Amino acid sequence: MQSGKMRVTVLGCGTSTGVPLIHCSCKVCRSRNPKNKRLRASIWIQVNGVSLLVDVSPDFRQQALRTGIPAIDAILFTHPHADHVGGLDEIRSYNFIQKRTIPAYGHEWTVRELPVRYPYIFSSKKAEGGGIARIDLRTFTLSSSAFQVAGVRVTPIELDHGSQKVAGFRIGDFAYLTDCHSIPESSFQRLKGLSVLMLDCLRLADHDTHLSLEKSLNYSHRIKARKTILTHMGHDFDYNATTRILPEKHALAYDGQIIHVKR
Repeated sequence: MQSGKMRVTVLGCGTSTGVPLIHCSCKVCRSRNPKNKRLRASIWIQVNGVSLLVDVSPDFRQQALRTGIPAIDAILFTHPHADHVGGLDEIRSYNFIQKRTIPAYGHEWTVRELPVRYPYIFSSKKAEGGGIARIDLRTFTLSSSAFQVAGVRVTPIELDHGSQKVAGFRIGDFAYLTDCHSIPESSFQRLKGLSVLMLDCLRLADHDTHLSLEKSLNYSHRIKARKTILTHMGHDFDYNATTRILPEKHALAYDGQIIHVKR
């Protein structure tokens, strides 16, 4: 990869159920178009020789094998919901390969919840057999101006997800904003001058914890990134049909998509 460029790989762009849904016979779930097959949401960022994973979905093993992720220098967590952390056990494969503990960064909610969900990983007591993920969990605050992750500058973006606050991330001129139903006014200053925005878009109708297509487009028009890619989608969205009605400079994500971002 050339210096000054970032590559973002979409490991999954689906909602918490994935697409197809179990036992759903709708047109999208029955589709043979691979772009309508959506694993749970996660991305892999490669920048300046650093490999960053954003969230560890329940489908991570499949995603890592399909994509061929060779190493993970650090993990960024948006929040601790199961569809974003459910593959945490699979990180142990990278511990075995890299022979070291992997740092992971979360805001207060995530750092509080993960040890409850995975006590055997985050307990100070050594697990029997030792075959567990070794993760160094570190805290950032959503109000932080920026923090360093493996030498990469990461700016947190505060988002509203139901009654909770979740983290979006900006690296260079790329921002990843998933799992939100609104963006606080204070966050827009951090989203100026983007080349690529990846933005939550769960379904067509309104939802109390996620953005609808209309709301996603409204936020996108305000943020004015050069390109906006919609993610975390349910089975409302047929890739080809929805692509035809999207405004210029907008697109749907698809699993395996590679996005080159100039910095």
